[in-house]
Amino acid sequence: MTKKTIYSLIAIALVLGVYGYEHFLKKEEEIVIVKTGEVPKSDTNEYFLPTSTTGQIVHHEAYSLSYSEPHEQAEWVAYELKKEHLSSGNFKRPYFEIDKAVKTGAADWRNYKNSGYDRGHLCPAGDRNYSQFAHDETFLTSNISPQKHDFNSGVWNRLEQKVRYWASKYDGVFVVTGGVLKGQMKTIGNEHVAVPNQFYKVLIDNNTGKTKMIAFLMPHQESDKPLYEFVVSVDSIEALTGIDFFPELEDRIENKLEASSNYKDWSFN
Repeated sequence: MTKKTIYSLIAIALVLGVYGYEHFLKKEEEIVIVKTGEVPKSDTNEYFLPTSTTGQIVHHEAYSLSYSEPHEQAEWVAYELKKEHLSSGNFKRPYFEIDKAVKTGAADWRNYKNSGYDRGHLCPAGDRNYSQFAHDETFLTSNISPQKHDFNSGVWNRLEQKVRYWASKYDGVFVVTGGVLKGQMKTIGNEHVAVPNQFYKVLIDNNTGKTKMIAFLMPHQESDKPLYEFVVSVDSIEALTGIDFFPELEDRIENKLEASSNYKDWSFN
């Protein structure tokens, strides 16, 4: 065997060794990602989490979600938005990435390409500006749903800004958001990602000494209507989605608050 042949074999072995080690590291990283999805990050999150109709709940550092494989998106995303989370951190917008913690496989971001729909955040990046990691975590594909641009940048954006206002005013709120994944829906992409006809947002405030709730149900279209015109009871969203939003609350409190669509305890100024 010539020296040239020996050197070639050594070079091939080194390349294979480096590739194998990188592959090993990638697999180890995926295992860590999946394991981080198994446990809620705080007692508060665990207490206020809704039920899952899909049996697949994933916990990230910045939010938790229940993934619906047939619709290739979350049926709900839930997180606590504290006053101290509100920040003007100007982080660079990252690329969207497939959420490896979704065991059935989260949708690829390419489903949205040339679809005519925005990759609409359910947990907004603007609610997670307190750290680069939390901000970037909102760009996992499990946290997006197809949204018309004028809806996403219009009335939906107005509601997101109002939630931040309330988080500041009431020293934090717990937020649950999703599309209504029921009925006849259009789909996009090779994985047939469902396009919800309605989106909801449910909030609970338990920080001011008096527990209160408010829920919004919006048709998937731009609107100039004031936000309070979209207020509905939590019960009505539960009936639409099959989700039980705050099962850990004392029944007496839960039943009373979830039946009401009164928004007098929430400031719309």
